[in-house]
Amino acid sequence: MKELLSLQFTIFVLLAVGFLVKKIRIVGAEGQRNITDLVIYVVLPCNIVLSFLSGMTRDTLRDCLTILLISIGIQVFGVIYGKLLYRNQPEDRKKSLTYAIICSNAGFLGNPIAEGVFGATGLMYASVYLIPQRIMMWSEGLAIFSGEKDRKGTLKKVVTHPCVIACVIGIILMLTGAELPELIKTPLSTIGRCNTALSMFVIGMILADIDLKTILDRTVVWYTVNRLVIIPLLVYGVCLLLPVSSVVRGVSVLLAAMPAGATTSMLALKYGRDPGFATRLVVFSTLCSIPAIMIWSMILK
Repeated sequence: MKELLSLQFTIFVLLAVGFLVKKIRIVGAEGQRNITDLVIYVVLPCNIVLSFLSGMTRDTLRDCLTILLISIGIQVFGVIYGKLLYRNQPEDRKKSLTYAIICSNAGFLGNPIAEGVFGATGLMYASVYLIPQRIMMWSEGLAIFSGEKDRKGTLKKVVTHPCVIACVIGIILMLTGAELPELIKTPLSTIGRCNTALSMFVIGMILADIDLKTILDRTVVWYTVNRLVIIPLLVYGVCLLLPVSSVVRGVSVLLAAMPAGATTSMLALKYGRDPGFATRLVVFSTLCSIPAIMIWSMILK
């Protein structure tokens, strides 16, 4: 409990630092985008590779397969649930809402949270969990806005994504039991340790751009309740019925309790589908996700 409270305080401080550096304009919009790219393309892949170096056991392999199947189940449920839940919404809003149910911010916010609560094992399981979501993001998710499905393009984006490549490298290292030389492992470790701090800085910067007067909307609030409470609660209930480890259950629920992904507003803007509403969806759910994640962490730890 003491460690969890320490983690929560650390996250709060990191968010506050990110908020302040954006608010007082030490970092601008371009700098924020650069830091985001740095995390996604450099820092996080290093961290993912390291998370697989704890050694392979039968239980680890089983848990990786289990969380992969759970993630696939969540994605299938998300597609059906979103279409039913928002079938009566105006067309532009419906696209953002259904996309945001499928594609949360688990890839950016979920990884450092899973690592912080469950350590390197949590990050490893989170990396596996995110593979189906990345596939859905570039297939069904993109088709929601564009109306087109490009299977070849989807495959290319998935197999060339740095986090997916890092996951494959990590799995190979884990299965073969190969040891990285210290000359490689040490810089990987040094870079990887920046993940939580930089990720939380960026979330803090996002929060600094929020205008509370413009984001309150009944539909946005109801989406946020679904995304942060109802869906993870359903995942928690199902996992309790399944013979899964506490770490698999914890990572699955935590990553199911993530806010709308930033790509929601980006795609809405690109395809002219009410980007203002999509931005409110991302911002409000992100703002509410901070206390929600803290509560879920205390329940699951």
